[in-house]
Amino acid sequence: MLWLNSTDIDDAINTMSQDDKLIDLNSERAKRVHDLNEKRLNEVRQAFEQAMPLGKPKKKPKNKPKKR
Repeated sequence: MLWLNSTDIDDAINTMSQDDKLIDLNSERAKRVHDLNEKRLNEVRQAFEQAMPLGKPKKKPKNKPKKR
């Protein structure tokens, strides 16, 4: 059985915090979840655009209306 005292744990934490190659798993997961949600949102947008296409905007008349 392996016994660790508090100094061993502190040394391990300090070593880990100084390592530049560590990956923050929480931030990576948040990015991944964000990307998945963005992909799903784009799919829903495309489905709505196909089902109910937006009409072209009407052009405004260039001539002023005639006064009566």
